Amino acid sequence: MSTEPKTTPPSWATRLLEWYCKPELLEDLEGDLYEYFERNLESVGKRRAKLIYVIDVFRFFRIYTVRRLEFVNLLINWIMLGSYIKTSGRNIIRNKLFSAINIVGLSISMSVGLLMIAVLSDIFSYDKFHANHSNIYRVISNHEYQNNVAQAFQSREGNFMASTSLSAASEIKENFPEPEAVAVIHQGFNGDLKVGEKAIPLKGYWANEDFFKVFSFKLVQGNPATALKSPFSILLTETSAKKLFDTSDVLGKTLVFNNDKQYTVTGVLKDVPTFSHIKFEMLGSLSTLELVSKDFKEEAAWDNVWGTWVYLLLPPNSDLKNLKRNLHQLSKKEDPTVKNVHVELDLQPMDKIMVSNNIGNQIGPTLGSAALWIFGGLAFVVLLSACFNYTNLSIARAFKRTREVGIRKVIGAQRSHVLSQFVVEAILISLCSLLVALFVFRFLRPYFLSIEPALQSIFTLKLSLTLLFYFLLFAVFIGFAAGLFPALFFARVNSVQVLKDFSAGIGFKNLTMRKVLIVFQYCVSIIFITSTLIMYKQYRHFVSFDLGFKTENILNIEMQGAKADLLKKELNELPEVTGISQSVMVTSVGNYWGTYMSKPTAPDDSAMVYFNAVDENYLPLHNHKLIAGRNFSARADSAETEIIVNQSVLKRFGLGEKNPVEALDEMVRVGEKDVRIVGVIKDFHYGRANGKIKEQEVIFRYSNKDAPLLNVKIESSDILSTYLKIESLWKKIDPVHPLAAKFYDEQIEETFSGLKATVRMAGSLAVMAIGIATIGLLGMVVFTTEIRVKEISIRKVLGASEAGLLFLLGKGFILLLVLSAAIGLPITYLLFDLILFPNIANHAPIAAIDLFIGAIAVLLLALAMICSQTLKATRTNPAQVLKSE
Repeated sequence: MSTEPKTTPPSWATRLLEWYCKPELLEDLEGDLYEYFERNLESVGKRRAKLIYVIDVFRFFRIYTVRRLEFVNLLINWIMLGSYIKTSGRNIIRNKLFSAINIVGLSISMSVGLLMIAVLSDIFSYDKFHANHSNIYRVISNHEYQNNVAQAFQSREGNFMASTSLSAASEIKENFPEPEAVAVIHQGFNGDLKVGEKAIPLKGYWANEDFFKVFSFKLVQGNPATALKSPFSILLTETSAKKLFDTSDVLGKTLVFNNDKQYTVTGVLKDVPTFSHIKFEMLGSLSTLELVSKDFKEEAAWDNVWGTWVYLLLPPNSDLKNLKRNLHQLSKKEDPTVKNVHVELDLQPMDKIMVSNNIGNQIGPTLGSAALWIFGGLAFVVLLSACFNYTNLSIARAFKRTREVGIRKVIGAQRSHVLSQFVVEAILISLCSLLVALFVFRFLRPYFLSIEPALQSIFTLKLSLTLLFYFLLFAVFIGFAAGLFPALFFARVNSVQVLKDFSAGIGFKNLTMRKVLIVFQYCVSIIFITSTLIMYKQYRHFVSFDLGFKTENILNIEMQGAKADLLKKELNELPEVTGISQSVMVTSVGNYWGTYMSKPTAPDDSAMVYFNAVDENYLPLHNHKLIAGRNFSARADSAETEIIVNQSVLKRFGLGEKNPVEALDEMVRVGEKDVRIVGVIKDFHYGRANGKIKEQEVIFRYSNKDAPLLNVKIESSDILSTYLKIESLWKKIDPVHPLAAKFYDEQIEETFSGLKATVRMAGSLAVMAIGIATIGLLGMVVFTTEIRVKEISIRKVLGASEAGLLFLLGKGFILLLVLSAAIGLPITYLLFDLILFPNIANHAPIAAIDLFIGAIAVLLLALAMICSQTLKATRTNPAQVLKSE
């Protein structure tokens, strides 16, 4: 049984009523009209009832029912805002000292904030020029060596690397249905390009034909579909093309790579954008690698995950979980092809490469999330300190401004008006600070980029309209944050009590808040400066650490393909050169070359050992201590038949632990070769000075021809002059490449450049934090002495001494400073002792002087500020102060 639908008033008329009627009248008026409609529906019928309802809706359109129009509200708000700005401007000018303190403090801290915003702007600009950047994923890998392969699949932990293997790339490209394209980039395409008599060294990568399907690097000449397809094809950037050919119109021209094969230019690219994590000067077709590489089979092995980067272009909304399962299945399938190795594969979004956790073997420099969080946290603390300055001084000024607020409330100002007034005042001060901060930022930017050379390759920090807009929003936010608490404080002022008793509205409980803010600021300052001193001590400790061998005055020269024998001959004629050796790498600076070692009689008991390949002169040149056996014997060939091991190797394999002589002439397998132990050296630090102990199982292998480094011992009173002589000799041997040489000690210092950069940054922020806290304390001391000047004058008239007055005025601040040190020093000690030092080997212990020297310096600076102002107040003539009483 169907029922007739209920008749309702015209909906458009109801919406009209809701639009114009005041909210406080709408419910009653709408109810009355609906009641009349129901009554008329029974008495006059449906049509007439609706007509009467519409007429009534228009009849009630009257002055007392119509809500205020939005533009009127907007106009009133703009008028009020203008009033707030004028009032705030007058207050800022009237209180010049406090305004200056707030502006200087905020501008110093905001310059750090602006720097942080510029860093984030650059970081989040990386790789956004690629059309499909949000759908590009990098295949990352974790290489695990296991004695029991069955356990490898249960291990999901470990350190992932940005690289993977050529084998994995090939399998994904051929057998995985998910990716639309697979870009493969392989290391090793570096060398000299020769056109006629001109030779230019360039750096680049091997890349496959899908490179331009995945990435949006712009090709100005050539076909992106075929440019990297054929063997012996090469792509140049515009800058590289001009270096070689003096023009960028070079399509189809030929050149010679490393005095060997001839390549054809199949494309010219626009120079790589600044915000690209992949940087190169040229690209070679990956199909060439198989034809020119003598060790391609080894390079393409499943477990060779060190030199290939693989990027997948996936369709939008791809099933990443399913793709990861397929990668895991690929690991299960391929792991048995290599012995005792498990390679785990995973995916990393390209948009997260610059801001994700640091992983090894990156294709280019990255910042990492840890550095961002540390810098962001330090910047936040400095900003917080400046905001606290504003809050502290604003609460202090409550003594003078509560009556102003009380009068405003009496004449009709609402709580929201008072709140808006003080927030607008804070924002106005923040905007003034922004102008100063922009000036400071111009000096801070080059200093920040100079802290660590790698930063210059990552950031530009250039000002743009977008960045300036972010700065403006930041200034408004800081002003709002700094002014909110004082605004809430003043908005709660009781006008009757204030006008009745001036001190009633002060809110003495907020004096405790002021003390808390002062303690916080100085606690932060002490933590900053003490941490900086401790980190600097660690830096000096590590760069001068006893590594177990000598590094003084040893110049390491990269041969860059030149003949070592020719340079040796020239160097031996210099009287300043007292010794020369060769090696394949520089130890103790963070380089790790590893291989597997086992006994031929127990091949399953193998372990990873680190190595360096050297000639017979290396050990005596670096003063390595032989405790058994002999050094390598000099010979013309580089055949590997013998090795020298350190003590840790003996412990690992149970070879003559008590008597190293027993290990001599023992046969061991290194890689695929059986070699004889001919010498045992004392343990030394193969890795960095702060490296873990497990990294110290080291062997020396023999190499006297293929080693690409010359280690030159120099004895000279004029090192610079000797270096220039060596540079001139190098130019005779190799006129193409500039001399690439660094002193060993310099390389060790560069190893800890990150720690040095952290020290410099922390030191700079410490100075800023101390400066902000000190000028804030200045404001508090000045204000305190101003409001107590009559009390001081009366005490002087009654016979109080200058020293007594100094103690009276300063003791409260001194107690707060001592409390800051009492809190800050234990926090600093626990931060290093429980959190940082457990992860750092061979660190220097924290001495009492390390903790107290920074705190004492900060406290003395604060005391000087307190005494200078209180002394000025105590020397005021009482007659000038009390004459009007």
